[in-house]
Amino acid sequence: MPFQIQVELIYQVLQPSTVLLSLHALSTPNQQLIQETFSVNEGVRCEIFPLEIGQNRYVRVATGDQEELKLVYEVEVETHPDSQRIRDIRDVPVGHLPRVALPYLFPSRYCESDRLYRLAGQLFGKIDHPLAQAQAISDWIFQNVSYVPGISNASTGACETLVERAGVCRDFAHLGIALCRALSIPARYFTGYACGMKPQDFHACFEVCVGGDWFVFDPTRLAAPNGLVRIASGRDAADASLATIFGAMNLTSMKVSCESSDFQPLHREDLQGRAVNLEP
Repeated sequence: MPFQIQVELIYQVLQPSTVLLSLHALSTPNQQLIQETFSVNEGVRCEIFPLEIGQNRYVRVATGDQEELKLVYEVEVETHPDSQRIRDIRDVPVGHLPRVALPYLFPSRYCESDRLYRLAGQLFGKIDHPLAQAQAISDWIFQNVSYVPGISNASTGACETLVERAGVCRDFAHLGIALCRALSIPARYFTGYACGMKPQDFHACFEVCVGGDWFVFDPTRLAAPNGLVRIASGRDAADASLATIFGAMNLTSMKVSCESSDFQPLHREDLQGRAVNLEP
């Protein structure tokens, strides 16, 4: 399924700064990059690279004496999501999990799973399949946490979202991850582009590892799971931040677009008893 993605970011530069950006879609077995371009102001120093640890791609941009920084990213991506019946996916106990999944069992900066064991057990402990538990967690968050732009900030974690019962996609994802980890289900943060989401923006969800594969859940229900394009994954938003600024810059304009003429979104009724796998 092909997607056309366009991003334009404009920053006011208050002093010479460096910004680390995570905008580039990943190239993976299930997500192929057909054509990709990235541009910045003439004379600005720019470096594109994957991190030594993990596969996320980053751009390091040094503004120099520029007073305004304009960044444009365009890519055509083809994805191959898969939908599987939950009852056909065999659970794997912690003792046999892939080693790469083990770090996603631990508490992290924004996902304080060690504080949620009792609540997770009370709400979801009697559900007999980890993917059914993850779906129940996603549904519970949608039903009990309000989507309120601007109510949270860069320091808000899962426990604060649980208390406030409000947040944005980042907060919904963190709470889902924390509750899954509290049930010994490996869970990771997903950030990417979402076809057809209104308004168009970057989007965050969470994935869980069951049977050796990763399955995606969106507690906001703002995006169809088969319309997601991966930018980055990590333990939480600290591992997959879209922009980290060293210096002083203000974002003055942001345009994000993810479109496809062939896209047929999967709706909730299409996914009864099923889970979507974006990538092994």
